[in-house]
Amino acid sequence: MDRIFRGIMKYRRTNRAKMVEQFVQVKNNPEPKALFFTCMDSRMLPARFTETNIGDMFIVRNAGNLIPHSQHFLDEYTTCEPAALELGCVHNDIRHVIVCGHSDCKAMNLLHLLRDTEFASIDNRRMSPLRSWLCTHAISSLEKYQQLEAAGFDTPLIFQAETPLRRIIAYIDPEDKFSVTDKLSQVNTLQQMQNIASYGFLRKRLEAYDLHIHALWFDIYTGDIYYFSRQSKKFVEINEKNVDKLVEEVSKYYC
Repeated sequence: MDRIFRGIMKYRRTNRAKMVEQFVQVKNNPEPKALFFTCMDSRMLPARFTETNIGDMFIVRNAGNLIPHSQHFLDEYTTCEPAALELGCVHNDIRHVIVCGHSDCKAMNLLHLLRDTEFASIDNRRMSPLRSWLCTHAISSLEKYQQLEAAGFDTPLIFQAETPLRRIIAYIDPEDKFSVTDKLSQVNTLQQMQNIASYGFLRKRLEAYDLHIHALWFDIYTGDIYYFSRQSKKFVEINEKNVDKLVEEVSKYYC
């Protein structure tokens, strides 16, 4: 707490005045352009690595950057993630939803261990809210990963895109650069795109190409950020050599 208090004092001396100016600018005309789902990992600082500013994005964070599938929205039993989708995409007319996973994700490391049926038993889940959260909302990601593993990691996975007739074909880490849990993290990130598309209140906008879903993946050890390219069918590093090509792809596929 001492560190937090000292940080607040530094903010008061340095950034507060500028931030208040920006708050005033967006107060009466907020126009967020993206809804950003990411992990609660303390190493993930999305506003910093995307260089976005006040008013640019809604950010939702949880363990494992999960968006529960709409099948869990029964009898008004829900979590904050679907509510954030409605707030951002219905009430604020946001057009781009981004899911961002990352390397060395502790939630994904635990999810990988949940392949063990005893470890994932109901009794053990009742002792661990995190285990229960993952078993309830991330098992579909684990099942997809196990398909990949059974095929030797060299065949593509198929995910539903924005509508039931659209498909995402994904080769996961074809260069074999990452660990098995990082591969699982990439699979999980793509699975969340499919989960987002399951919500009926988004259907009209998705079918009209007025709402778009994207996947990013952050390598915390190198600082590199990857974008899932539907054209390349894999996560590609965003860098000086290909950024213009990726902008062109987004314009072609999403605008």
